[in-house]
Amino acid sequence: MDKKTTLLKLIPEQGILPLYFYKDPEVSLEVLKALYRAGIRTVEYTNRGEAALQNFKKMRELCDTELKDMYLGIGTIKNGEMAQTFIDAGADFIICPGLVEDVAKVADENNLLWVPGCMTPTEIIRAETLGAKMIKLFPGNILGPEFMSSIKTLFPDLLFMPTGGVDLDKENISKWLKAGVCAVGMGSKLVSKDLLEQKNYAKIEELARQALEILKAVK
Repeated sequence: MDKKTTLLKLIPEQGILPLYFYKDPEVSLEVLKALYRAGIRTVEYTNRGEAALQNFKKMRELCDTELKDMYLGIGTIKNGEMAQTFIDAGADFIICPGLVEDVAKVADENNLLWVPGCMTPTEIIRAETLGAKMIKLFPGNILGPEFMSSIKTLFPDLLFMPTGGVDLDKENISKWLKAGVCAVGMGSKLVSKDLLEQKNYAKIEELARQALEILKAVK
């Protein structure tokens, strides 16, 4: 099975895609280990600062040596050149905050999964035309589960994942899944700025376990 097919199966199975960025490479690595210990097998690192590329390379190395079945994606990719840079650094998949046609092209050339951020039916139709298989509903807190319920029947062949404002509680996650998403993207509600600054890896691991248990219960 190629990487793309594997991830289109793995992300919905896991039900959650943790995402984070932190400037300190050591903290970035320790968080990845904590998520792995919790049972997470695919993570999005966000390209949000100057240190992102160097940190990502170290994380890639960690996955290749110690976290064998971890898939490492890169988020906040806004152009084709940036996508290629991270693909060269070993990205397993690409996530965008919007619909970036250049990124679609680069990812397809490398046979990798790319997930565009969409907010309107027009953007989703365009993404589907470009060959997207999974759509990031962004920002999730603005769109809400009702948006997902309303458009789901229009796009029977697409997978959807909201990111932004998804809460780590059973009721919120359950609403999204009932509305028809395949997984939820979770950043600061799971890997918060405070926990990163406190280097509280045990708490991050505990919250990730909790998230996986909630997903198991509500699926």
